[in-house]
Amino acid sequence: MERKGVIVFKGNPLTLIGPEIRVGDKAPDFSILSNELKEHNLKDFNGKLKVISVTPSLDTPVCDLQATRFDKEATNLPDDVVALNISCDLPFAMARFCSAKNIGKVRTFSDHRDVSFGTAYGVLIKELRLLARAIFIVDKEDIVRYIEIVPEVTSEPDYAKALSALKSL
Repeated sequence: MERKGVIVFKGNPLTLIGPEIRVGDKAPDFSILSNELKEHNLKDFNGKLKVISVTPSLDTPVCDLQATRFDKEATNLPDDVVALNISCDLPFAMARFCSAKNIGKVRTFSDHRDVSFGTAYGVLIKELRLLARAIFIVDKEDIVRYIEIVPEVTSEPDYAKALSALKSL
């Protein structure tokens, strides 16, 4: 399934692959890799509120800002919340980024192998084989409670709105 007109990169339209996920939907399963090359999926975070920060590449300025902002915010979140950052970066690059930026609360995961997350959540950019900038908040029962797909890939998400949605759960 392809969706056009949802996002742009520096004003140029891009195509998203995958379904349009809506608030209230059951969160789709996925297969992603940790920095240690261990496979993870949705059930690995059972019983937790999930903040899923999606970035095209941690090696870019806006993605860096997004990951470090959520890492900082995560230090004030309750123990029943897990903050994930998912990108198509290689696990080795993510590990290097986390080490250089002293990222400790946000867990970084790679979707590079199968783009399983990107296609399941409708955020895989066809033209770039990267993920669109987005935030998903999924509750403890794996129901999607908040979604923001940032219309301009080079813009930051609305952190305050996402955190407000999280705190309302």
